[in-house]
Amino acid sequence: MLRVGMLTSGGDCQALNATMRGVAKSLYKSDKEVEITGFLNGYRGLMYEEYRVMKPSDFSGILTTGGTMLGTSRQPFKLMRDPDENGMDKVEAMKSTYKKLKLDCLVVLGGNGSQKTANLLSEEGLNVIGLPKTIDNDLYGTDMTFGFQSAVDIATNAIDCIHTTAASHSRVFIVEVMGHKVGWLTLYAGLAGGADIILIPEIPFDIKKIADAIKLREAEGKRFTILAVAEGAISKEDAALSKKELKKKRLKNADRYPSISYEIGDILSQETGVEVRVTVPGHTQRGGAPNPYDRALATRLGAHGAELILNKQYGRLVVLKGTEVTDISLSESAGKLKYVDPESSLVNEARLVGISFGDK
Repeated sequence: MLRVGMLTSGGDCQALNATMRGVAKSLYKSDKEVEITGFLNGYRGLMYEEYRVMKPSDFSGILTTGGTMLGTSRQPFKLMRDPDENGMDKVEAMKSTYKKLKLDCLVVLGGNGSQKTANLLSEEGLNVIGLPKTIDNDLYGTDMTFGFQSAVDIATNAIDCIHTTAASHSRVFIVEVMGHKVGWLTLYAGLAGGADIILIPEIPFDIKKIADAIKLREAEGKRFTILAVAEGAISKEDAALSKKELKKKRLKNADRYPSISYEIGDILSQETGVEVRVTVPGHTQRGGAPNPYDRALATRLGAHGAELILNKQYGRLVVLKGTEVTDISLSESAGKLKYVDPESSLVNEARLVGISFGDK
């Protein structure tokens, strides 16, 4: 009997179910007797023995279903070594559950923080396979994560919808896209949606340069300007502050500015005299059915994960390199983020078509 545990951790996204399906169907098609245990609500289920034994039928009809049938939760990696409110050692509890259920392997579907914990459990002696999930596409070591392209579709649609109303009004429109630390989602959605200005965390902006770009469009006879702004976008002035100073400033302005987009909008109104509107698609970017690209990618990643399990190749993260699905060690990815390179060809090509990043 091959016993495999499975959990989804961190923020939800499209194609979690599709990826679990890829793993399960591949394992069930092998010549081994397989039992899959699904842990509920991420690592919490592994800690507190909250799980259910899955049936093959559980993995049918879920290819197009968003969210996660197992539920998920955020368990910050930096707190994994801290006891819970009852003094329980979380890592030891997870190891105990794994051993109690006589698992041969644990499959973790998650992003950066989740894979750091997966690597920790691997270092603690458990057999672990990681699968790369996040709408941010910021997981180091893989060219693409499942959920990213579906989120790009939704964020792009939000910009598309703004275009139709923008054509009727002489205004500046800001669409705030998810992404606290990296700008992949904003960059791709901004390119696909025809945004005039794209602001991402990796390229600190100068608000006067943004105002200049808006004024230039007005001088060229353009009636509106659309900004795609990452929720983690930051000004050059704020980027020069210490973490403590930045936190203090944001707490002071929290009531006035719910997010960076509202602060940018307020300052731009003063700088340009133009009316500014802010749209925040928010968690819609995580929701709905996975698009065809993510369904195909999820199936491929899941199948490769199953292959690693059958070959007893543990401590690996399944990744996409170019067009090929392969794998790297969990330790190679753990603790690292994949940032947008401000000097990359992607950013340069955006500049060539006239997109401003607010920096020059």
